[in-house]
Amino acid sequence: MFRSPMIPLVFLALPLFAQAPAKILDFAAETVGEEPRSLIPIVGKWTVTQDQGRKVVKVDGTRWREGQRLANLPARARALYGERYAEFLDSVKAFAYFPYAVARDVSDFQEGEITLRFKAVAGRVDQATGILFDLRPNGNYYALRANALENNLALWRVVKGKRNAVKWARNLTIVRGQWHELKVLVKGRNLEGFLDGNRFLEHTLDQAVSGHVGIWTKADSVCVFERFLVAAPG
Repeated sequence: MFRSPMIPLVFLALPLFAQAPAKILDFAAETVGEEPRSLIPIVGKWTVTQDQGRKVVKVDGTRWREGQRLANLPARARALYGERYAEFLDSVKAFAYFPYAVARDVSDFQEGEITLRFKAVAGRVDQATGILFDLRPNGNYYALRANALENNLALWRVVKGKRNAVKWARNLTIVRGQWHELKVLVKGRNLEGFLDGNRFLEHTLDQAVSGHVGIWTKADSVCVFERFLVAAPG
């Protein structure tokens, strides 16, 4: 069931962007067995569970089919865009191809860094997870994703539900069942992609980003997430 109460985020000053605090979702205040309230699931099956005693968010692609819509989708779209939600809602209805959930309290990320701690658990077709950013009212967005089946990193541009490969980094080591850290760093139109602290990808964007951010997955991927961090310069 979709719920609207707010879960407060933890604020922590980071040396990289000392002008502004970071926003961290560590899911400690969430309720096991329910949808996360600090995220707004838009596509896919998202629940709070436990991993070695810690609360984590789990996406289960085996319980989702391409095109399947979540209940109360208009309320979810309205939580993101207020009364201007109609265009976004139409896009989700037409292009529910990839599971993703949006951070509730980050409405306009323009530059800075986004970090995601993830673990790939299972998936026959895919074991992919990523950072979604530049989510626009028309439903278009970027995703920096890591795939434990393919051992690669990719930057996707998703327009009207269709993925377009922007940049690749191949022959990496992404071990299923182990925790990894994915990070995207944006400064103006310059983008860098990191995996486990190592930079593997650089790209110059066509235009500066501006929009919502979140967590992205694909197909039957089963993954868990223990932290989502956003730090932007002041």
